[in-house]
Amino acid sequence: MTILIPAWIDGTLTPVEKLEAHQRGLKHKAVSVFVTRGDKVLIQQRALGKYHTPGLWANTCCTHPEWDESSLDCANRRLDEELGIAGLSPDYRDRVEYRADVGGGLIEHEVVDIFVAEAAKNLQIAPDPDEVMATEWIAYPALLQRVKDSPSDFTPWLRIYLDTYAQRIFGDTLLARA
Repeated sequence: MTILIPAWIDGTLTPVEKLEAHQRGLKHKAVSVFVTRGDKVLIQQRALGKYHTPGLWANTCCTHPEWDESSLDCANRRLDEELGIAGLSPDYRDRVEYRADVGGGLIEHEVVDIFVAEAAKNLQIAPDPDEVMATEWIAYPALLQRVKDSPSDFTPWLRIYLDTYAQRIFGDTLLARA
């Protein structure tokens, strides 16, 4: 299935096939969601069949909006499709930009709308095995330590978010516990 995502070519937002955007390293729109529960963050281990960064740990959900889709609609759609999570109210936190080599000759150059959603203790998760091989609720300080100890186990974008943009994503809530 061909998925067209919004990418900038010569300064103009243009629909581009997702894989082509990564092969060419085009700057494109993306969405990332962090689902939290108290001081814990839900992380996912990407399925081994993913075309880049398979088996690495990432934030709860990271994706690309389709050409005509809003970031919030995309966040809700992919939470459901990847993790079977519905009924949350993601809160927009910020827009950040990063560029990272994700292996295999692919580049993520993303302009990312970041959302955070607080989950109830009884949140039901039903991961799609084609997308997600594992999930884990991890205390924020423990996540920071794991990323520090084993950075190659985590996606480049999660490392960038935690290293560069944590204050903009989490504010003082989780950072005070780190």
